[in-house]
Amino acid sequence: MLEEIRPHIAELRSRLIKIVIIYFIFFLLAFVFWKDIFAWMSEPLLEALKLEKSSKIIFTGLAEPFFTAVKISLFAGFFFSLPFILYQIWAFIAPGLYEHEKKLIIPFVFWGTVMFIIGAAFAYYIVFPVGFKVLVTFGGQQFTAMPRISEYVSFFGKLMLGFGIAFEMPVVTYFLAKLGLVTDKTLKDFARYAIVVIFILAAILTPPDLFSQLAMAAPLLILYGVSILIAKIVNPEKQENEEKNTQKKEN
Repeated sequence: MLEEIRPHIAELRSRLIKIVIIYFIFFLLAFVFWKDIFAWMSEPLLEALKLEKSSKIIFTGLAEPFFTAVKISLFAGFFFSLPFILYQIWAFIAPGLYEHEKKLIIPFVFWGTVMFIIGAAFAYYIVFPVGFKVLVTFGGQQFTAMPRISEYVSFFGKLMLGFGIAFEMPVVTYFLAKLGLVTDKTLKDFARYAIVVIFILAAILTPPDLFSQLAMAAPLLILYGVSILIAKIVNPEKQENEEKNTQKKEN
């Protein structure tokens, strides 16, 4: 048993090493341009802070700017190395697939990257402008918003990654359905549990405020519905067979 598993462990280690190397390269490149990246990241917050004249972004520790630059670089490094990471994931599972299934690697990497970008863009252009204005002005004249740069970068990165990963749901469903592992009936039967899981994930992947959690949970529920439709289109034969088997059992 151990001899059978050992090659897979070696292959996994090789893939992980490649991912770490590429990620580190992009991390270093991002660190060189961290100020430009931070300018882009802070734009939604700065727009919200304009509503409060005395508000501004601050830091309270001497090393905080440096570690903030590291956080920014870690976030950007993952973002830019994502296509390569997806490729390595697929390459790891490819040996267990049929030849026609192995050809799905390019669509998997392409659409996986596209949906991640769409999810991140949804957070940046739709959720952040509204959410930051609500949070900054929530206390009215009783408080003055002065967010710390390190806390904001963590907040920003967590939400962007959360939304990006969440929007991978239709892509994952498509390929699982293509491989015959799920059908729309499977997803429908799991729907009640999926709703609970979605709200749990929204609570884990977002900061502890109701707006952020609802902002993630709502599109996730919609994406789950889209995933059911995708599974029905991609894998209709298996779904029909399951219905026939169910009818036979009932008779």
